[in-house]
Amino acid sequence: MSAEPGQPDLHTTAGKLADFRRRVDEVSAAGHSRGADKQHSLGKMTARERIEALLDDGSFTEVDEFARHRQTVFGMENKRPFGDGVVAGHGTVDGRPVCV
Repeated sequence: MSAEPGQPDLHTTAGKLADFRRRVDEVSAAGHSRGADKQHSLGKMTARERIEALLDDGSFTEVDEFARHRQTVFGMENKRPFGDGVVAGHGTVDGRPVCV
């Protein structure tokens, strides 16, 4: 069994890593969306920006950033944000561990 042309072969480690890297790139690109531009135009920060401002530099580890809903009613299949619209994780504030 081989993968479709242009798609990684998920039966190999290299293919799984390529798929993972693609997903990471897709998640990071999703953070710079139209919604972020709208928040910035209103003088607000995005949820991830607020979390980064709250926590110590580089301490935030996001949990379930790849989660997506599977709903198909009311046109929901066309709108599937990563993290399912929720940003959650853990980090430190003044060196103390916290969950956000």
